[in-house]
Amino acid sequence: MKLIYKHGNLEEGRIYSFSLFVCFLNLEPTKKKMDPGNHSSLPLFLLFLGIYVVTVVGNLGMITLVGLSSHLHTPMYYFLSNLSLIDLCQSTVITPKMLMNFVTEENIISYHECMTQLYFFLLFIISECYMLAEMAYDRYVAICNPLLYNAIMSYYWCFQLTAAGYILCIIQSTFHTCLMLRLYFCKANVINHYFCDVFPLMELSCSSIYFNELLALVCSSFNILIPGLTILISYIFILYKIFHIHSTEGRSKAFSTCSSHILAVAVFYGSAAFMYLQPSSVSPMDQGKVSSVFYTCIVPLLNPLIYSLRNKDVKLKMLEKRIFF
Repeated sequence: MKLIYKHGNLEEGRIYSFSLFVCFLNLEPTKKKMDPGNHSSLPLFLLFLGIYVVTVVGNLGMITLVGLSSHLHTPMYYFLSNLSLIDLCQSTVITPKMLMNFVTEENIISYHECMTQLYFFLLFIISECYMLAEMAYDRYVAICNPLLYNAIMSYYWCFQLTAAGYILCIIQSTFHTCLMLRLYFCKANVINHYFCDVFPLMELSCSSIYFNELLALVCSSFNILIPGLTILISYIFILYKIFHIHSTEGRSKAFSTCSSHILAVAVFYGSAAFMYLQPSSVSPMDQGKVSSVFYTCIVPLLNPLIYSLRNKDVKLKMLEKRIFF
């Protein structure tokens, strides 16, 4: 099956993408349907099916636990439940289609599905950046201004923060997708990636991508600078406050309050940086696919585990629910 062109533009058709099997073995993509007798993708199918199931159960469990436990109705867990929702949706945008490709062994996605996947991938990946920044600000207020915490982090202010983040992400993903829709794709129909992302799609265009590149540069800089500075400044003040706590117990409690969030930030930004911040001599699309697998599939799995295993309140509530049932 091929892309169908009309006057140089795509009318309708299908786009081929790299399978994870191709990514991991560093092989060339195929434009033909794989041999039905070839079961080489079965181990990867089972692996990522297991990852997706645990991701769904973990994040839905966190959302449900926070919603049903009045003791957890605090700003910290409000942001955590939003992070779980974002992780659940982000994984759902990528993984089910990947699993379907493993089963059919075709690695094909339609043009409209590709644009839809692009839109929601950008929406949720950008949302995670801002949600992690909002959680850092929450930890800053909790440690540096504990007496004013309830006044500053009111429910209305928390709702405003999350709503502003979601609105900003919707605007950005809409602009990216609209600019992508105006491009002519007439170079090839093989995406050098395992899902529809901005840069792999721009590589297929035979029309000017100046505005697409400009928007990607501006938005990427903004989405890294604002959340990154928020997280950095918050933790500078937090560390300053912690080092002025005289008791060892007080320091340990303050560190434990932030440890889960620090780990989540390090995992997310570390894997994303490995994908996009590589030397110019190295092609990110050729060398960073495994890293992108990590932050699109593994990070949504790890976040609920990090917060459940390192958080005493969550572990206590999980134990209570288990005893109750």
